[in-house]
Amino acid sequence: MEGKYPMFTEEHELIRQTTREFVEKEVTPFTEEWEQKGEYDISAFRKMGELGLLGLRVDEKYGGGGADYWSVVAMFEELTKSGSAGFLAAVGVHTEVAMPAICSHGTEEQKQKYLVPAVRGECIGALAVTEPEAGSDVAAMRTEAVEDGDSYVINGNKIFITNGARADWIVVAAKTDKDTGARGITEFIVDTNTPGFEVSRKLDKVGMKASDTAELFFSDMRVPKENVLGKVNNGFYQIMSNFQPERLLIAIGSYGAAEKALEETIKYARERTQFGKPISRMQHNSFKIAELATKLEAVKELTYRAADMYNRGLDCLKEVSMAKWYSSEVTNEIIYHCMQIMGGYGYMMEYPIQRAWRDLRIQTIVGGTTEIQKLIVSRCLNL
Repeated sequence: MEGKYPMFTEEHELIRQTTREFVEKEVTPFTEEWEQKGEYDISAFRKMGELGLLGLRVDEKYGGGGADYWSVVAMFEELTKSGSAGFLAAVGVHTEVAMPAICSHGTEEQKQKYLVPAVRGECIGALAVTEPEAGSDVAAMRTEAVEDGDSYVINGNKIFITNGARADWIVVAAKTDKDTGARGITEFIVDTNTPGFEVSRKLDKVGMKASDTAELFFSDMRVPKENVLGKVNNGFYQIMSNFQPERLLIAIGSYGAAEKALEETIKYARERTQFGKPISRMQHNSFKIAELATKLEAVKELTYRAADMYNRGLDCLKEVSMAKWYSSEVTNEIIYHCMQIMGGYGYMMEYPIQRAWRDLRIQTIVGGTTEIQKLIVSRCLNL
């Protein structure tokens, strides 16, 4: 990676090296343990805060690094090498989903109260938008927030919320005007110790076992007006504007995991002998690996293009949606063929390719499905 792409400076490479050393010491040795346990060790998350890795793009006045988006790319490319997609998801939701919402729309008081400790790793954030009857159709959400004096009373529930079971605060979207669809949604910062907040259950997933994904319920949960995030009834547009870093992160996490899987598969193919020669020398396998490597490079370049536009503050809705859907779909294709090349061994739990197969399947769904991304791209093309 070093020296290959000119956008990565010495500062970015320092972040990469710091992350690499953190991963090798604090994550990789415990990946299997976390998988079995069903959650990552909170001390690893705290350590990232101590290293300054949880607030790379946050303004320095709030304890962040004030860095550009390429710092995030460098960090998450290294995190993907840990083999723990669950830990990456937990960190990613905290740093690139929950925190950006407050950075973009929070008041000074909200930033001091929530952002500062979030950068230090002293608390965990999450975002709660999806509901049982409102997934891709965000405007169809049923959770309501009714104004009552100096508070809003929230009733409803959310599902598939990453960090939902362990979060200290969650940005919750709710209807403040149920008759106006998307124009009647407001975001609230909810402390999870608020009366009426309940983690109904921690969901049992196919993959990403180390991260917690929860269903949440709100029963007459009273949230003070000072916890309104941004403008009342502007929540839908705030949610849409903050999708870009989340979708870029999914693209990065996808090609990063695929890159690691392909490297392991190439190593296996060189060592595995059948019919008197390494299977890497069989034309079908060598051509397939060449094809996968080419698609992987195309995905990375597409994502870098979107990241460059986002980093420069340009309108990149189309490019980010392209990167998100293509990276996640190609990644699943690469993982499938890597497992096929490894044969029966690839299906065994002792080989990490099976975990990648389980972990990466969600990438085509989370953060907006492939179909939603294609819809966005088609609209950007005025179709």
